[in-house]
Amino acid sequence: MSQRSEQDRRHGRQVRQVAAVLVITMVLWMFLSWAGGFYGWQPRFAFLFDFLALAAFAWALIVTFRLWRERRNS
Repeated sequence: MSQRSEQDRRHGRQVRQVAAVLVITMVLWMFLSWAGGFYGWQPRFAFLFDFLALAAFAWALIVTFRLWRERRNS
């Protein structure tokens, strides 16, 4: 019984981490896009921010899928 609850706590911690990454990425991405337009930054910085956001979203998707599979198999 203790092992099961420890696994549930670990899953909960990882789900909260994924949620935090998604929220922080979205807020930073929107802010940096706005700042780039406002201050007239070069377009290459917009591409950099986009690729960094896509990497964070891909990480979140992979971790979420892995958690879903672990939960389904247990």
